[in-house]
Amino acid sequence: MNLHQQTIAKPVSLSGVGLHSGKKVNMTIHPAPDNHGIKFKRTDLPDSPHINAHFNMIVDTSLATVIGYNGFIVSTIEHLMATFSGLSIDNALVELDAYEVPVMDGSSNPFTFILQEAGIIKQNTPRYYFVIKEPIEHADNGKSVSVYPYNKFKISYTIDFEHPLIKKQYFSLEVSNQTFASEIAMARTFCFLNEVELMKKFGLAMGGSLENAVVIDDQDIINREGLRCSDEFVRHKLLDCIGDFSLLGLPILGHVILEKSGHAFNHAFIKKFFSKKDSWETRTIQDLKPLPAFQPKSLAI
Repeated sequence: MNLHQQTIAKPVSLSGVGLHSGKKVNMTIHPAPDNHGIKFKRTDLPDSPHINAHFNMIVDTSLATVIGYNGFIVSTIEHLMATFSGLSIDNALVELDAYEVPVMDGSSNPFTFILQEAGIIKQNTPRYYFVIKEPIEHADNGKSVSVYPYNKFKISYTIDFEHPLIKKQYFSLEVSNQTFASEIAMARTFCFLNEVELMKKFGLAMGGSLENAVVIDDQDIINREGLRCSDEFVRHKLLDCIGDFSLLGLPILGHVILEKSGHAFNHAFIKKFFSKKDSWETRTIQDLKPLPAFQPKSLAI
Protein backbone atom coordinates (compact mmCIF):
# COMPACT_ATOMS: atom_id res chain seq x y z
CA MET A 1 0.00 0.00 0.00
CA ASN A 2 1.24 3.45 -0.90
CA LEU A 3 1.12 6.64 1.12
CA HIS A 4 1.37 8.85 -1.95
CA GLN A 5 0.05 8.96 -5.51
CA GLN A 6 2.32 7.75 -8.29
CA THR A 7 2.97 8.34 -11.98
CA ILE A 8 5.59 7.19 -14.49
CA ALA A 9 8.99 8.86 -14.85
CA LYS A 10 8.94 9.34 -18.64
CA PRO A 11 6.71 8.79 -21.69
CA VAL A 12 6.64 5.34 -23.26
CA SER A 13 5.14 4.15 -26.55
CA LEU A 14 4.03 0.94 -28.20
CA SER A 15 2.00 -0.14 -31.22
CA GLY A 16 -0.35 -3.01 -31.94
CA VAL A 17 -3.77 -3.89 -33.30
CA GLY A 18 -7.19 -3.49 -31.75
CA LEU A 19 -8.78 -6.79 -30.79
CA HIS A 20 -12.18 -5.97 -32.30
CA SER A 21 -11.31 -3.33 -34.90
CA GLY A 22 -8.25 -5.11 -36.31
CA LYS A 23 -6.79 -1.64 -36.93
CA LYS A 24 -3.23 -0.65 -36.09
CA VAL A 25 -3.01 1.77 -33.18
CA ASN A 26 -0.10 3.74 -31.77
CA MET A 27 -0.21 4.46 -28.06
CA THR A 28 1.93 6.75 -25.90
CA ILE A 29 1.58 6.89 -22.13
CA HIS A 30 2.69 10.14 -20.50
CA PRO A 31 3.39 11.08 -16.89
CA ALA A 32 0.63 13.20 -15.35
CA PRO A 33 0.42 15.54 -12.36
CA ASP A 34 -1.08 14.83 -8.94
CA ASN A 35 -4.86 14.24 -8.89
CA HIS A 36 -4.98 13.90 -12.69
CA GLY A 37 -6.15 10.29 -12.63
CA ILE A 38 -6.02 8.11 -15.75
CA LYS A 39 -7.22 9.89 -18.89
CA PHE A 40 -7.34 8.86 -22.54
CA LYS A 41 -6.72 11.25 -25.44
CA ARG A 42 -7.80 10.54 -29.04
CA THR A 43 -5.15 12.23 -31.19
CA ASP A 44 -6.87 11.06 -34.39
CA LEU A 45 -9.92 13.24 -33.76
CA PRO A 46 -10.36 17.02 -34.16
CA ASP A 47 -9.18 18.89 -31.06
CA SER A 48 -7.82 15.61 -29.59
CA PRO A 49 -10.61 15.11 -27.01
CA HIS A 50 -9.95 13.64 -23.56
CA ILE A 51 -11.97 11.24 -21.44
CA ASN A 52 -11.58 10.15 -17.82
CA ALA A 53 -11.25 6.44 -17.11
CA HIS A 54 -14.16 6.30 -14.69
CA PHE A 55 -17.18 4.05 -14.24
CA ASN A 56 -19.67 6.79 -15.09
CA MET A 57 -18.11 7.01 -18.56
CA ILE A 58 -18.83 3.36 -19.40
CA VAL A 59 -21.01 2.98 -22.48
CA ASP A 60 -20.64 -0.75 -23.25
CA THR A 61 -19.55 -3.93 -21.46
CA SER A 62 -20.82 -6.62 -23.84
CA LEU A 63 -17.44 -7.81 -25.18
CA ALA A 64 -15.00 -5.37 -23.58
CA THR A 65 -15.01 -2.31 -21.36
CA VAL A 66 -15.77 0.76 -23.49
CA ILE A 67 -15.86 4.34 -22.22
CA GLY A 68 -17.38 7.21 -24.17
CA TYR A 69 -18.06 10.92 -23.95
CA ASN A 70 -19.53 13.58 -26.23
CA GLY A 71 -19.75 11.27 -29.24
CA PHE A 72 -16.38 9.48 -29.11
CA ILE A 73 -15.22 6.26 -27.45
CA VAL A 74 -12.14 4.43 -26.21
CA SER A 75 -12.55 0.66 -26.29
CA THR A 76 -11.03 -2.43 -24.69
CA ILE A 77 -9.34 -0.54 -21.86
CA GLU A 78 -9.50 -3.28 -19.21
CA HIS A 79 -6.02 -4.83 -19.58
CA LEU A 80 -4.25 -1.48 -19.56
CA MET A 81 -6.37 -0.24 -16.66
CA ALA A 82 -5.58 -3.43 -14.74
CA THR A 83 -1.89 -2.69 -15.25
CA PHE A 84 -2.17 0.86 -13.93
CA SER A 85 -4.04 -0.43 -10.88
CA GLY A 86 -1.81 -3.46 -10.36
CA LEU A 87 1.34 -1.31 -10.45
CA SER A 88 -0.25 1.44 -8.29
CA ILE A 89 -0.03 4.12 -10.99
CA ASP A 90 -2.63 6.77 -10.19
CA ASN A 91 -1.91 9.46 -12.78
CA ALA A 92 -1.21 9.06 -16.50
CA LEU A 93 -2.32 10.39 -19.89
CA VAL A 94 -2.81 7.75 -22.60
CA GLU A 95 -2.68 9.03 -26.18
CA LEU A 96 -4.19 6.87 -28.93
CA ASP A 97 -4.50 7.44 -32.68
CA ALA A 98 -7.49 5.06 -32.94
CA TYR A 99 -10.48 4.17 -30.80
CA GLU A 100 -9.21 0.87 -29.37
CA VAL A 101 -6.32 0.12 -27.00
CA PRO A 102 -3.92 -2.36 -28.65
CA VAL A 103 -4.51 -5.92 -27.49
CA MET A 104 -0.79 -6.87 -27.69
CA ASP A 105 -0.52 -10.55 -26.60
CA GLY A 106 -3.92 -10.59 -24.85
CA SER A 107 -2.45 -10.12 -21.39
CA SER A 108 -1.07 -7.24 -19.33
CA ASN A 109 2.55 -8.38 -19.68
CA PRO A 110 3.55 -5.91 -22.45
CA PHE A 111 2.00 -2.98 -20.56
CA THR A 112 3.60 -4.08 -17.29
CA PHE A 113 7.02 -4.34 -18.91
CA ILE A 114 6.92 -0.95 -20.61
CA LEU A 115 5.61 0.88 -17.52
CA GLN A 116 8.21 -0.71 -15.28
CA GLU A 117 10.86 0.24 -17.84
CA ALA A 118 9.61 3.84 -17.72
CA GLY A 119 9.98 3.89 -13.94
CA ILE A 120 7.28 4.58 -11.37
CA ILE A 121 7.77 7.63 -9.19
CA LYS A 122 6.17 8.91 -5.99
CA GLN A 123 4.27 12.19 -6.08
CA ASN A 124 3.56 14.69 -3.31
CA THR A 125 -0.18 14.16 -2.79
CA PRO A 126 -1.50 11.52 -0.37
CA ARG A 127 -3.20 8.53 -1.95
CA TYR A 128 -6.82 7.98 -0.90
CA TYR A 129 -8.51 4.58 -0.70
CA PHE A 130 -12.05 3.28 -0.55
CA VAL A 131 -12.03 1.56 2.85
CA ILE A 132 -14.77 -1.05 3.15
CA LYS A 133 -16.57 -0.87 6.51
CA GLU A 134 -19.51 -3.21 5.88
CA PRO A 135 -20.21 -5.97 3.34
CA ILE A 136 -21.67 -5.03 -0.02
CA GLU A 137 -23.14 -7.95 -1.96
CA HIS A 138 -24.72 -8.36 -5.38
CA ALA A 139 -25.99 -11.68 -6.74
CA ASP A 140 -28.23 -12.78 -9.57
CA ASN A 141 -28.76 -15.94 -11.62
CA GLY A 142 -25.79 -17.80 -10.18
CA LYS A 143 -23.39 -14.86 -10.47
CA SER A 144 -22.14 -12.86 -7.52
CA VAL A 145 -19.76 -10.07 -6.58
CA SER A 146 -19.19 -9.05 -2.97
CA VAL A 147 -16.71 -6.96 -1.05
CA TYR A 148 -15.88 -7.28 2.66
CA PRO A 149 -13.74 -5.36 5.14
CA TYR A 150 -10.06 -6.24 4.81
CA ASN A 151 -6.83 -4.37 5.49
CA LYS A 152 -5.43 -4.88 1.98
CA PHE A 153 -6.77 -5.37 -1.56
CA LYS A 154 -7.60 -9.03 -2.02
CA ILE A 155 -9.54 -10.79 -4.77
CA SER A 156 -10.93 -14.34 -4.70
CA TYR A 157 -12.43 -15.53 -7.99
CA THR A 158 -14.32 -18.68 -8.97
CA ILE A 159 -15.18 -19.54 -12.58
CA ASP A 160 -17.18 -22.53 -13.79
CA PHE A 161 -17.39 -23.45 -17.47
CA GLU A 162 -18.94 -26.53 -19.04
CA HIS A 163 -15.74 -27.34 -20.89
CA PRO A 164 -13.37 -30.22 -20.03
CA LEU A 165 -10.29 -27.95 -20.08
CA ILE A 166 -11.68 -25.27 -17.80
CA LYS A 167 -14.40 -26.65 -15.51
CA LYS A 168 -14.31 -25.01 -12.07
CA GLN A 169 -11.24 -22.94 -11.16
CA TYR A 170 -10.50 -20.82 -8.11
CA PHE A 171 -7.74 -18.30 -7.46
CA SER A 172 -7.18 -15.90 -4.57
CA LEU A 173 -4.55 -13.19 -4.25
CA GLU A 174 -3.60 -10.15 -2.21
CA VAL A 175 -2.90 -7.69 -5.01
CA SER A 176 0.34 -5.73 -4.85
CA ASN A 177 2.80 -4.42 -7.44
CA GLN A 178 4.83 -7.60 -7.02
CA THR A 179 1.99 -10.14 -7.08
CA PHE A 180 0.30 -8.47 -10.03
CA ALA A 181 3.49 -8.54 -12.11
CA SER A 182 4.39 -12.12 -11.20
CA GLU A 183 1.02 -13.87 -10.83
CA ILE A 184 -1.58 -12.04 -12.93
CA ALA A 185 -0.10 -9.89 -15.71
CA MET A 186 0.84 -12.85 -17.91
CA ALA A 187 -2.68 -14.35 -18.07
CA ARG A 188 -4.16 -14.00 -21.58
CA THR A 189 -7.73 -13.48 -22.64
CA PHE A 190 -9.48 -16.62 -23.83
CA CYS A 191 -12.37 -17.45 -26.10
CA PHE A 192 -14.11 -20.36 -27.79
CA LEU A 193 -13.56 -21.02 -31.48
CA ASN A 194 -17.27 -21.00 -32.33
CA GLU A 195 -17.62 -17.59 -30.62
CA VAL A 196 -14.73 -16.17 -32.65
CA GLU A 197 -16.26 -17.35 -35.91
CA LEU A 198 -19.61 -15.78 -34.97
CA MET A 199 -18.07 -12.48 -33.88
CA LYS A 200 -16.10 -12.15 -37.12
CA LYS A 201 -19.31 -12.61 -39.10
CA PHE A 202 -20.57 -9.49 -37.35
CA GLY A 203 -17.36 -7.52 -37.88
CA LEU A 204 -15.99 -8.08 -34.38
CA ALA A 205 -12.75 -9.69 -33.16
CA MET A 206 -11.17 -8.65 -36.46
CA GLY A 207 -7.78 -8.34 -34.77
CA GLY A 208 -8.11 -11.57 -32.80
CA SER A 209 -5.60 -14.33 -33.45
CA LEU A 210 -3.63 -17.07 -31.74
CA GLU A 211 -1.01 -14.38 -31.08
CA ASN A 212 -3.27 -12.48 -28.69
CA ALA A 213 -5.76 -14.97 -27.22
CA VAL A 214 -6.09 -18.51 -25.97
CA VAL A 215 -8.55 -20.14 -28.37
CA ILE A 216 -10.41 -23.32 -27.39
CA ASP A 217 -12.40 -25.70 -29.56
CA ASP A 218 -14.75 -28.39 -28.23
CA GLN A 219 -11.97 -30.44 -26.67
CA ASP A 220 -8.59 -28.75 -26.87
CA ILE A 221 -6.50 -25.58 -26.93
CA ILE A 222 -5.64 -24.56 -30.49
CA ASN A 223 -2.56 -22.51 -29.54
CA ARG A 224 0.52 -24.62 -30.18
CA GLU A 225 2.31 -23.34 -27.08
CA GLY A 226 -0.60 -24.23 -24.79
CA LEU A 227 -1.25 -22.41 -21.52
CA ARG A 228 1.18 -20.27 -19.56
CA CYS A 229 -0.11 -21.92 -16.36
CA SER A 230 -2.80 -24.50 -15.65
CA ASP A 231 -5.23 -21.94 -14.20
CA GLU A 232 -4.57 -19.16 -16.71
CA PHE A 233 -8.31 -18.87 -17.34
CA VAL A 234 -9.28 -17.80 -13.81
CA ARG A 235 -6.17 -15.64 -13.48
CA HIS A 236 -7.23 -13.69 -16.56
CA LYS A 237 -10.71 -13.20 -15.09
CA LEU A 238 -9.03 -11.80 -11.99
CA LEU A 239 -6.97 -9.48 -14.23
CA ASP A 240 -10.19 -8.24 -15.85
CA CYS A 241 -11.67 -7.65 -12.42
CA ILE A 242 -8.72 -5.48 -11.39
CA GLY A 243 -9.23 -3.43 -14.54
CA ASP A 244 -12.98 -3.08 -13.96
CA PHE A 245 -12.59 -2.07 -10.31
CA SER A 246 -9.94 0.50 -11.22
CA LEU A 247 -12.81 2.50 -12.75
CA LEU A 248 -14.04 3.27 -9.23
CA GLY A 249 -11.50 6.09 -9.34
CA LEU A 250 -9.70 5.14 -6.12
CA PRO A 251 -8.07 1.88 -5.01
CA ILE A 252 -9.97 -0.39 -2.62
CA LEU A 253 -8.99 -1.76 0.76
CA GLY A 254 -11.25 -4.78 0.97
CA HIS A 255 -11.70 -8.41 -0.03
CA VAL A 256 -13.56 -8.79 -3.33
CA ILE A 257 -15.13 -12.19 -3.89
CA LEU A 258 -16.52 -13.09 -7.31
CA GLU A 259 -18.25 -16.10 -8.76
CA LYS A 260 -18.98 -16.51 -12.49
CA SER A 261 -18.83 -12.76 -13.02
CA GLY A 262 -17.75 -10.76 -16.07
CA HIS A 263 -17.46 -7.16 -17.21
CA ALA A 264 -21.19 -6.40 -17.24
CA PHE A 265 -21.84 -7.94 -13.82
CA ASN A 266 -18.75 -6.28 -12.33
CA HIS A 267 -20.03 -2.91 -13.49
CA ALA A 268 -23.50 -3.64 -12.11
CA PHE A 269 -21.81 -4.23 -8.77
CA ILE A 270 -19.90 -0.95 -9.04
CA LYS A 271 -23.21 0.89 -9.43
CA LYS A 272 -24.47 -0.81 -6.28
CA PHE A 273 -21.21 0.07 -4.54
CA PHE A 274 -21.88 3.76 -5.00
CA SER A 275 -25.45 3.36 -3.77
CA LYS A 276 -24.13 1.95 -0.47
CA LYS A 277 -22.17 4.98 0.72
CA ASP A 278 -22.59 4.06 4.39
CA SER A 279 -20.62 0.85 3.74
CA TRP A 280 -17.34 2.58 2.86
CA GLU A 281 -15.33 5.70 3.44
CA THR A 282 -12.35 7.37 1.78
CA ARG A 283 -9.15 7.59 3.80
CA THR A 284 -5.40 7.83 3.43
CA ILE A 285 -3.19 5.12 4.86
CA GLN A 286 -2.05 7.51 7.59
CA ASP A 287 -5.68 8.07 8.65
CA LEU A 288 -6.64 4.41 8.45
CA LYS A 289 -8.35 2.97 11.52
CA PRO A 290 -8.17 -0.73 12.40
CA LEU A 291 -10.84 -2.67 10.51
CA PRO A 292 -13.10 -5.23 12.19
CA ALA A 293 -12.33 -8.84 11.44
CA PHE A 294 -14.81 -10.32 8.97
CA GLN A 295 -15.12 -13.86 7.70
CA PRO A 296 -17.51 -14.37 4.77
CA LYS A 297 -19.70 -17.37 5.52
CA SER A 298 -19.52 -18.60 1.93
CA LEU A 299 -15.77 -18.78 1.63
CA ALA A 300 -12.92 -20.03 3.78
CA ILE A 301 -10.10 -17.52 3.39
